[in-house]
Amino acid sequence: MTDILIVGAGPVGLTMAAELARYGVGVRLIDRAPHATETSKALVVWSRTLELMDRMGCSRAFLDAGLRAPGASIRSGGTILGQPRFESIASAYNFALMVPQRDTERLLTAHLRSFGVAVERQVELAGFTEAADGVAARLRHADGREETVGTPWLIGCDGAHSTVRHGLGLAFEGSAQGDDWLLADVRLDGPGAPPPDEIATYLHRDGPFVVFPIPHGRARVVATVGRTDAAHPRPDPTLADVQALIDRRAGGGFLASDPVWLTHFRINERKVSEYRRGRVFLAGDAAHIHSPAGGQGMNTGMQDAVNLAWKLAMVVRGRAGASLLASYSPERSAVGDLVLRNAGRLTDMATLSNPAAQGARNLALRFLLGLHTVRNRLATTMSEIEIAYGGSPLSKGPGSGARWEPEAYEGPPPGTGGEPRFVLYAADAGRGAALAGRFPGLLEAAPRSPPDPSGLFVVRPDCYVGLSAGGRGWDEAERYLRGLAQSD
Repeated sequence: MTDILIVGAGPVGLTMAAELARYGVGVRLIDRAPHATETSKALVVWSRTLELMDRMGCSRAFLDAGLRAPGASIRSGGTILGQPRFESIASAYNFALMVPQRDTERLLTAHLRSFGVAVERQVELAGFTEAADGVAARLRHADGREETVGTPWLIGCDGAHSTVRHGLGLAFEGSAQGDDWLLADVRLDGPGAPPPDEIATYLHRDGPFVVFPIPHGRARVVATVGRTDAAHPRPDPTLADVQALIDRRAGGGFLASDPVWLTHFRINERKVSEYRRGRVFLAGDAAHIHSPAGGQGMNTGMQDAVNLAWKLAMVVRGRAGASLLASYSPERSAVGDLVLRNAGRLTDMATLSNPAAQGARNLALRFLLGLHTVRNRLATTMSEIEIAYGGSPLSKGPGSGARWEPEAYEGPPPGTGGEPRFVLYAADAGRGAALAGRFPGLLEAAPRSPPDPSGLFVVRPDCYVGLSAGGRGWDEAERYLRGLAQSD
């Protein structure tokens, strides 16, 4: 019983498996689907995810494959209400990187393969039982053969209909938004088309119409098409339906052609209350689903995986006590609440149906988006660079839990390479080296220079501040590291 079992080989499961494998932890990644995603699905990779990919070692491949969108526009008919720009994001990745999910999965699969791990397809989780020292999982293969495997930890990255979540009996609390939405991947041509590198939202009295750029001259179109009627489901949309929406809600002036995906979907806003139960974890859509407004669903799930992987690796490799894992659920559940709340607000704003409310919204947006601070705030929120863990049990001292800014790395990003270690930033290099020598499993051997010489920081392997103390806070650092190292 050595390999950690990961269920679901979408972007979240692939990230989880690749991060654990990078740290030398045995993994087994299964998926019941016969092949990877073939459609565009999730489109945006945001700044914080790209920063974390730097330490994963795969950001370059994504940058080469993606289309960089420097901004967005919010329109009403022919009037531009505002144009948020992403150049204000305080990151080297100050843009939205548009990458179809099929390419995201292809790139992550190749990254995982570089560690000698392949996805096992047409293998599904049929059930599991947990014991004190592990989980017995029953797997079913395409030919009907079943096997029972033992795993020290089971991780459910298996989407909104998660078998792992159902097996835990966890409630997926929330509700469905009341509209049907059209989705189409098409080509858009004509003088009235939005710029090919811009996310364009058209607000209309009938509902929103949104255009997302896709690499290689394509675009994603999304629009509400009326209230959901479960007794009378809508037929699949046609290209003529897409063109009618363009003409009515975007003012025409451009044509849709060459559709490769036409479908309807509904928005659900649901979340579990806890991401861990015993030796079983949930990540990504298995734990939280929400409106695609803001494009943060996949990013949030991949960041779930990054958060959990280094903690599991340190525990499995004996570098830290199992209590380290208790921080995963509170940290990521708080982020899930925030993302769900923000996405819901954006959706509610875009789908206002009362004409007076629509008019007031448009006036307010035109005023607010004319303010530099508001545009910057919107871009920063979407980029996820301000996600923080201030309330985490791992955060000690003023400013702890915040993202450690890349400008302060003083070398490779913390967490780079094959060892998941914390990094000590201290002006007193001699004393720092001595501390690292007492905790060789937790700290990089050589301390780095802090941006503030009067400060002493312990930075986590996911590039967040764990401990923030004054330059004389050596006893605090010792206690902090001893608490992480102690066995349970």
